[in-house]
Amino acid sequence: MGRKTILPNLSNLTDSTCLYLHDGLRESRSLLAIGQKEHQSFRNPTREDIVKLKDFIKKQKGWKFGWISYDVKNALEDLETPLPDPIGFPDLHFFVPRIVISVEKGELTVLSGNDQPDCHEVVNALKKDLPNHQTSTGTLSPRITKEEYLQAIRTLQEHIQRGDIYEINFCQDFYSENHPIEPFGTYLSLHHLTKAPFSVFLKHEDSYLLCGSPERYIKKAGTKLISEPIKGTIRRGKDEAEDALLKEALRTDVKERGENIMITDLVRNDLSKIAQKGSVKVEELCGIHSFETVHQMISTVTAQVDEETDFADTLLATFPMGSMTGAPKVRAMQLTDRYEVERRGLYSGSVGYIDPNGDFDFNVVIRSLLYNAQSHYLSAKVGGAITALSEPEKEYEECLLKAEALFRSLH
Repeated sequence: MGRKTILPNLSNLTDSTCLYLHDGLRESRSLLAIGQKEHQSFRNPTREDIVKLKDFIKKQKGWKFGWISYDVKNALEDLETPLPDPIGFPDLHFFVPRIVISVEKGELTVLSGNDQPDCHEVVNALKKDLPNHQTSTGTLSPRITKEEYLQAIRTLQEHIQRGDIYEINFCQDFYSENHPIEPFGTYLSLHHLTKAPFSVFLKHEDSYLLCGSPERYIKKAGTKLISEPIKGTIRRGKDEAEDALLKEALRTDVKERGENIMITDLVRNDLSKIAQKGSVKVEELCGIHSFETVHQMISTVTAQVDEETDFADTLLATFPMGSMTGAPKVRAMQLTDRYEVERRGLYSGSVGYIDPNGDFDFNVVIRSLLYNAQSHYLSAKVGGAITALSEPEKEYEECLLKAEALFRSLH
């Protein structure tokens, strides 16, 4: 049903909401949600709003897509983030699309929405040749200086030494207040560089997410939950020999393994809140996985849940994901609110889908550009885990490594 392509042409879609979830694997399925038949949306949601979301998900049959910003943490715990969000996404938003299309082995298949009068035209538009990579030149400026970043790390390590926390994810922001881009062309450039397994192109009115994430937050398949936290990053080598050495260096790095194990334990604890007794397992601990620009240390934690356990139940038990907070989770989030100078918004949050059977899959929003097309505000946030063993200078270098593909996608 159309030309062979791994990416549909999203450049001419006119719906105000469009969400493309790409798995990065040529032989697997990606999903495209176009338009909204029904939706539930909240800014600064409360815990009661999450109950409303649960009712919405239960009531609406078929496919549901949506996102959860990091700041939904304020509804789950006694927390507050006073900083403004210049991008403008709703904090919590789920919708029933007008049209759902599967992209599998390069073929486009309509899963839902054949009854829409423009469905045929939409599919034909998606099959058209991809546009040239139209991006803008320019640079993003750090919101804090390198020395301010290093001092923040040293201060957080003092909290660790006092026993306030064991580990914390600290993020910094690179931004521009007048940086017009062509969103889909920029996403194509980022995708070309990263080929990430949980990448996303999301348009909602004037707000865009261009995401090259390698990390899964949570997946449900039947009664099985799967979480794959990432902690531990090293660059790719210049050849196979250097690549092998770098992978081994990451695998044996005491500090990186310590980070990963602490967050894996936090995820185990989160899943145990809704899991069947004795069913939480670590299927892989500190595995090394290779991507286009980096090697990552990833653990896989699974659990069995009751059939009626749904996405809202899982969200209440596990969000935000431990890899983006630290441990203990609440205290770490309190400290990031104190020391970070930019609201995270959708960064550190999650985007994904719930299928007609109630199964779901959601990513972690990292390695991303966030853009407001009205104000031309552009943001690229990066961060990493800070422990007692962290060397501030190396943590700064790791941030630049994670941001490299984002910067390159703009040129």
